[in-house]
Amino acid sequence: DMIVDSLIHLEEGTKLFILFQFESTTKDCITKLEALKDFGLYRILMVKDNSILDLTEDTIKKKIKPEEFYIILDRLALRLDEEGIKTRLTDSVESALSHGNGKITIYNQTTETFSKFSSLYECNTCEIIYQVPEPKLFSFNTPQGACPMCQGFGLTTGFDESLVVPDRTISLRRGAIMPFKGASQSYLRDLIKIAPKFDIELDIPYNKLSEESKRIVWEGTHIYEGINGFFKELEEKSYKVQNRVLLSRYKGYTLCKSCHGSRLRTSARQVFINGKNIPELLKEPLNQLLEFFKTIKLNEYQEKVAGIILNEIKWRLQLLVDIGLEYLTLERTSHTLSGGEAQRINLSTAIGSSLVGTLYVLDEPSIGLHQKDSQRLLNIIFKLRNLGNTVIVVEHDPEIMSGADYIIDMGPKAGEHGGEIIFKGTYDELLSSNTSLTSKYLNGSLKVDIKNKKTTGNGEFIKIIEPRKNNLKLDEMKMPLGCLVTITGVSGSGKSTLISDILYTNLHKNQNLFGGLSGLHEIKSSDGSFDRIEGANNIDYIELVDQTPIGRTLRSTPATFTKVFDFIRDVFANTQAAKQFGWKSGYFSFNILGGRCEVCQGEGYETVEMQFLSDVTLLCETCKGSRYKREINNVLLNGKSIIDVLNMNVDEACLFFKDQKRISSKLEIMKEVGLGYIKLGQPSTNLSGGEAQRLKLANYLEVTSSKKGLFIFDEPTTGLHLDDIAKLLICFRRLVEKGNSVVLIEHNMHLIAASDWIIDLGPDGGNKGGEIIASSTPEKLASNKKSYTGIALKKFYKEI
Repeated sequence: DMIVDSLIHLEEGTKLFILFQFESTTKDCITKLEALKDFGLYRILMVKDNSILDLTEDTIKKKIKPEEFYIILDRLALRLDEEGIKTRLTDSVESALSHGNGKITIYNQTTETFSKFSSLYECNTCEIIYQVPEPKLFSFNTPQGACPMCQGFGLTTGFDESLVVPDRTISLRRGAIMPFKGASQSYLRDLIKIAPKFDIELDIPYNKLSEESKRIVWEGTHIYEGINGFFKELEEKSYKVQNRVLLSRYKGYTLCKSCHGSRLRTSARQVFINGKNIPELLKEPLNQLLEFFKTIKLNEYQEKVAGIILNEIKWRLQLLVDIGLEYLTLERTSHTLSGGEAQRINLSTAIGSSLVGTLYVLDEPSIGLHQKDSQRLLNIIFKLRNLGNTVIVVEHDPEIMSGADYIIDMGPKAGEHGGEIIFKGTYDELLSSNTSLTSKYLNGSLKVDIKNKKTTGNGEFIKIIEPRKNNLKLDEMKMPLGCLVTITGVSGSGKSTLISDILYTNLHKNQNLFGGLSGLHEIKSSDGSFDRIEGANNIDYIELVDQTPIGRTLRSTPATFTKVFDFIRDVFANTQAAKQFGWKSGYFSFNILGGRCEVCQGEGYETVEMQFLSDVTLLCETCKGSRYKREINNVLLNGKSIIDVLNMNVDEACLFFKDQKRISSKLEIMKEVGLGYIKLGQPSTNLSGGEAQRLKLANYLEVTSSKKGLFIFDEPTTGLHLDDIAKLLICFRRLVEKGNSVVLIEHNMHLIAASDWIIDLGPDGGNKGGEIIASSTPEKLASNKKSYTGIALKKFYKEI
């Protein structure tokens, strides 16, 4: 219809030829031309001179090639007043498309011009055919949509830029390109020769070169081979061992050259809406993406086709923005999301489904959420409730609790001392009650001591000069040492990038290289993510205390992780009964041959492998989960066997071993960090992230050393009650008193207010973040109206 409409609007009397070509070899061409005569087609138009030939025997027998002529299906002059002209055009075009495999050519004899038309997805000029758009074409997880070169991963095995240019702060002249050193220096000389001609600056750091200069350095020009050309020469001579060794040294994962990391094949990337394709949209922050879809204008036909889909897209994007994730992009890989971000995405998915009469259970949805976004989270939960659903939230945040219709408070303490319902009722009723620790902290009967033992530090600093990774836009980050520093800011403002990715990663790498940090005054960046780090010599070592599991198997327990089990085994080995049997310390270990149960290998459980189902873990029938042989019960210490000890919680073990200083000192520290309720022998895989983090903290508190450490904690209050936060704060102060420095990435207002110094990033997340809004004491920050943390801190001070 579109082809006919374009022809029917030509001038009256225009003479048109409806033409088509067929695909064939020269050998088969004669056979196909003979077959066309059966359809009543007897004329062809020669491409060379536009002459018309009849398909006579002589013409057919000539060795003409299929691309040298068109088949004339119809000739007509436009007589717009003639009845049936449109019908004739339609029939002719349809027939030509059928014979020409979806392609036809119109020859306008009046203007002597050719016009090509196609019913396929192709460019009429270059004749590149693209796949028919369908949903699977736009998914990199399907064979139809995935880039054929990288198989939808976005990365391919090639020459890794970070290996070729390991130190990006060095200039080209000084040898930034590692393979151009030694025997290959002639390639560097060639680069130096052509550099002035292409405006390549040879004496500035590699990371400050323009993108065009880098492209020439890698891809070369007509007079210079480039890095890729150098490697191509080596590959051509890969029969030499030294060349194969050199090539392997620089190979790694690199951005796919075909799809440029978008993961999609060319056909998917060539479909545009309002001038943008899918890879471009995936790079947009969610708030900008929402604005893009809001501004799309549809005509009546498009509204029928895509109106409902467009409304769904806008509804789901609006949910993600409302829940505080407007800084994320859709291309972000899931493993880079924080726990809080992943949970909020799951929450928005649940709301987007618009289910009614459903019970939702949210486990600490406020994790990683700034106070600025707490009300937004509540509004989302209220939406779920108002749709006719029931929402159960496991939460410690007072603001989330205040929005609840009904509160159930568990206690009175943790572990074996808990498990009871202490209170049930409304938030106002909880405030007027003193039945639990929760109510006492909320109504002010108990408080977290935020002013205890504050310090101004030891006068030393660590500086990060020009951090530029991800969305960071800083000139300098100066952090005092010998005190408690908290890094604050809304989600996505760059806190983890600055502290974990830049500060910890680079100090830890150099610590491993040089056996410590005390001699390193300055650390240069090797990847261009920052300029340099100054003051590393002011600390002796650095530790990141995060919430990663402390053990991956059933063999790992709190007792083995803290090494207290070594001393417990020694005590049992020194008993009279153990000496009589000749059992030494190793006999009481469930990890080695001796006293352990050999059926389950000391794990307490047996794994039954299933052929078509998941493996099943069953309690060991021989030891009944105790991990030990039966005869181990013959050795008792004050009436308790080592099996009984492993079944004790930390509080009970403290009393039992009160006369064993080596054991009790370790157990007391575990008790101080709020882990008195965990059992010594419970598998570490059963511990929460917060419990694992506090167990690591207990290990560091127990160490007595004159060395000064820098400890980084990433959201240590996750999963903690206000009473646990009070205990945790005391532990942080103990670390500082020992001469260490403590850095927290945190949103909890009690810890923020208790800090000695705050570095607040923002103002928002994503592209709108990455700047230092304030670097000051909490009291000064509370008066900063530009800081969301300062505004929340001011409100917090008023409430306490």
